[in-house]
Amino acid sequence: MIYRLAAVVLALGAAPALGQAAAPGPFTMSGNVALVSDYRFRGVSQSDKQMAIQGGLGVTHRSGLYAGTWASNLSGWGTFGGANMELDLYAGYKVPVGIGTLDVGLTWYMYPGGFDKTDFAEPYVKLSGTYGPLTLLGGIAYAPAQQALGNWSNRPDSAAGDKEDNLYLWTDASGGIPGTPITAKAHIGWSHGNPGLGPNGTSVAPTGKYWDWMIGADYALGPVTLGLAYVDTDIGKRESAYLQPNFSSTKNGSSIAGSTVLFSVSAAF
Repeated sequence: MIYRLAAVVLALGAAPALGQAAAPGPFTMSGNVALVSDYRFRGVSQSDKQMAIQGGLGVTHRSGLYAGTWASNLSGWGTFGGANMELDLYAGYKVPVGIGTLDVGLTWYMYPGGFDKTDFAEPYVKLSGTYGPLTLLGGIAYAPAQQALGNWSNRPDSAAGDKEDNLYLWTDASGGIPGTPITAKAHIGWSHGNPGLGPNGTSVAPTGKYWDWMIGADYALGPVTLGLAYVDTDIGKRESAYLQPNFSSTKNGSSIAGSTVLFSVSAAF
């Protein structure tokens, strides 16, 4: 459900006259909540291959400016103590370009109460559009050199504090199946960054360079969406051997970047 805020009504606390509709305001607020069988960030589990609950809130101005926040619980790889939670703050600007939309913004990844050198900023540029039955999106996310992305593994104390950058390129595609409430979806991404462990023993690009991909479908039931997806990466045992035991499930030692089938239940409002 999307709430359109009328600035005058908010300011005066007045209701519109009987039989008169409130004019749409300059802001649109939205939110979402989801329960997922595994939180995969660029193909790698951030919840120890267990369930996660996630949600976000956002506000968009009719000029194209927007801001919001999104959060998820964490476990295993990618946790930094404290609340064991990822809290993302984001802001950006969307503008029509030809038959598509250009989206330029920045995400600040935070881990409340955790190790103080793990937060990092990642600017991004996305271009999307609808072409026939398909909605396509291409994106570039480049995080400049920061301590959270540095190579801190097997380094003496004098070398701790290394800073590295990270690049992520991706493409998404989706399209509704005619006559059904089903939307097919697909994703492929490529990471390039620090091939060693950062502070607290993790890394955004665990093996330095790798691919991740997803193919799946969403089934809409009113405001609720059921999701099913196959997710995988090309990170093998040999490439990730030096990351062990960090890069394994704490329950059975299996890879947290291997293929899996994800289930989700989500709702937007």
